[in-house]
Amino acid sequence: MDETITFLYNSILPASLLTGWLLDLIFGDPQRLPHPIVYMGRWIAWGERRLNCGNARKAKGALFATGSIILVFAAAWLTIKFLGSLAATGGTLSPLFAVLHYAVLSTAVFFCLAGKTLRREVRMVFQALQQSLALGRRQVARIVGRDTQQLSQQEVATAALETLAENLSDGVIAPLFWFSLLGVPGMLAYKMVNTLDSMIGYQNKRYKEFGCWAAHIDDMANYVPARLTALLMLLAGRLCPRLSARQSRQPLRRQLRTVVHYSRCHASPNSGWPEAALSTLLDCRFGGPHNYFGELFYKPYIGSNPRPVGFADMLFSIRLCLMAEGAAVAISLAVCAL
Repeated sequence: MDETITFLYNSILPASLLTGWLLDLIFGDPQRLPHPIVYMGRWIAWGERRLNCGNARKAKGALFATGSIILVFAAAWLTIKFLGSLAATGGTLSPLFAVLHYAVLSTAVFFCLAGKTLRREVRMVFQALQQSLALGRRQVARIVGRDTQQLSQQEVATAALETLAENLSDGVIAPLFWFSLLGVPGMLAYKMVNTLDSMIGYQNKRYKEFGCWAAHIDDMANYVPARLTALLMLLAGRLCPRLSARQSRQPLRRQLRTVVHYSRCHASPNSGWPEAALSTLLDCRFGGPHNYFGELFYKPYIGSNPRPVGFADMLFSIRLCLMAEGAAVAISLAVCAL
């Protein structure tokens, strides 16, 4: 291929990333289109029903988890490779297949990002709370795994913000991180990792053995993205309008120390990082005792200020996460350019 065709061919990947992100920014998760995560979930449910029984459950779970991830990566890589070969054959660029290649990559990126939907759901929780506590509890139940029937107004609000911070990492930064390393196949493989963990990565009787590898793989896949998310949030916080004069006087180094300290207060090795970053910027605290379907569990507090959080905190948090997301996209585009 000559230099012009090579440039056009190599521009497909960053253009697809930008297009997919803009589609998510505008539309969020499509409600009526077939979603690959749904099919991943069906595959996991099918495998769990057939393999999570009898002896050697841990080994079967390990093989199923790793096999599923490799299968998704290989299928995506072969498909994209095939489309790329059609787009650029014999030193020429086929406009039809180049557009098809671009459309497939853009759609895959769009399906792998969940920033818009997450921000919309969190905003709806706070809007519901303004009407009644019962509506707030019902709305937050859509995005958290705990029993919400006994939550106070403060607990509903902090649960929504905790989810916003945690899922900024899982739903946006981590997919972009794996895109930067391994392209769209890496992004889709990460979504399989995340879906496996969300479905079978629990420490209960049913999944403790079968899902332990899924949980460990998810921990490894999110190790760097979770810490990157916290850093991007702190950097974005330097640009966002301040809600607290106390926080505005804190240097970045002190904020980093606070985040490192409170990140250890979460049961997950990763989720505590973005939650600690948001609690530091809001000067509030997350965690504490929660009721999980009839049983009271104590979670250490992340942050030290028990102040109530309200609608203004939600608006700040959404702006903050959007800025962090934009920075992550810019980094991924820069990696593509290199």
